[in-house]
Amino acid sequence: MMRVRIESDGEKQALTELQGWLARDPKARRLTVTPVSTPGPTMGTLDALEVILGSTIDIANFAVGYAGWRLARGRGGSRGARTLTFWGTAVDISHLDPEQLADLLRRLEAGDADDGATQS
Repeated sequence: MMRVRIESDGEKQALTELQGWLARDPKARRLTVTPVSTPGPTMGTLDALEVILGSTIDIANFAVGYAGWRLARGRGGSRGARTLTFWGTAVDISHLDPEQLADLLRRLEAGDADDGATQS
């Protein structure tokens, strides 16, 4: 199983929207998506979503769901929920199409993070 984290990037509402979008997507709703909050004065505020991907089908479903959500947000949707982290590697995924995102996730899972994506 592969656990990835989508960070809020300062726009916490984007995570709430993404979580709802994935829950409504016919294929992506099968994924395990867990909200992550950090304890402190903003306790309960969503800081990230942790997504568990157990198969290549899960990877494809997440990639298509994420890209669909980003497209639905339109021009104003370029902020928030753009950074994916996996084993300490942070990658800006906001510019990737579904195929590129799925390929990136497969490479990360295989241990090859050198994909040409912009790393944070």
